[in-house]
Amino acid sequence: MFRDKTLMITGGTGSFGNAVLKRFLETDIAEIRIFSRDEKKQDDMRKQYNNSKIKFYIGDVRDKQSIRDAIHGVDYIFHAAALKQVPSCEFFPLEAVKTNVVGTDNVLTVAIEEGIKKVICLSTDKAAYPINAMGTSKAMMEKVFVAKSRTVDPEKTLICGTRYGNVMCSRGSVIPLFIEKIKTGKPLTVTDPSMTRFIMSLEEAVELVLFAFENANAGDIMVQKAPACTIGVLAQAVKELFHADNAIQIIGIRHGEKMYETLLTQEEAVHAIDRGDFYQVPVDKRDLNYEKYFSEGDERIGLKEEFNSNNTEILDVEQVKEKLLTLADIQNEIKEWNERA
Repeated sequence: MFRDKTLMITGGTGSFGNAVLKRFLETDIAEIRIFSRDEKKQDDMRKQYNNSKIKFYIGDVRDKQSIRDAIHGVDYIFHAAALKQVPSCEFFPLEAVKTNVVGTDNVLTVAIEEGIKKVICLSTDKAAYPINAMGTSKAMMEKVFVAKSRTVDPEKTLICGTRYGNVMCSRGSVIPLFIEKIKTGKPLTVTDPSMTRFIMSLEEAVELVLFAFENANAGDIMVQKAPACTIGVLAQAVKELFHADNAIQIIGIRHGEKMYETLLTQEEAVHAIDRGDFYQVPVDKRDLNYEKYFSEGDERIGLKEEFNSNNTEILDVEQVKEKLLTLADIQNEIKEWNERA
């Protein structure tokens, strides 16, 4: 699919961008462009990979011209640039709007102008039934790319998206925080032990995007059937992997957090297509003529339940430990910890 093609990753210095590089650099892809606003992270990546296939572009999705400067000659875009921290978005909601909503519109507008073949927009479980600024901005981001997908010929530019939950060991996630607390002998801070969260690896996030790349139609949202666990179980699993006896300190729910997350709303579940390990949420192709809809109604609404982190497969401590041990970062951290001990 990517032979001799050029892929651009917006927000490419983040955890997802690094996972894509590790997956793609040994293939026959022609070029991967990292588009982001952080020159320090770009310089770190440049030194780490030292690979001529990677090209770096300083820019910001808020600035259309910087996107235009980077996009010429690109075949595909993985749009990962976003403000993702829930508490910071609560305090600066307009900043979330500028990056997550307006920034996405900018990327898609320029992509359509340049005839980019496919754009995959990355969303989050927090966009389903959002209660916080980050989730609300991501929900609007989904609305933007779905609306854009209706206005362009998919044979010229196909726009679709993915929605997934917490990625283990990604930047800013709780697992690296737990490990740091263990190293420094401090209590593991837990918001609420019974809070549930979807968990998946970075590799699984890449697989979801690639599945969307291969199978999604214009405007579709692809969702992975991810398992979940409670935060209490996750903390205990990390403690046991490191043979640590740190206390667990309950600090309460932070600004804008939910007790559980949703990957598929009840309304989407009615129309979703089961694709094995994934759900495909087709675009709503109705136009603004609602007469038929209102006169006939839709009896299917309410026949299915939402897909959330309480009704998916809930992993116990041993299962979470097994999943964590599949991560190279965790293996390295445990090895380093054991050598210190």
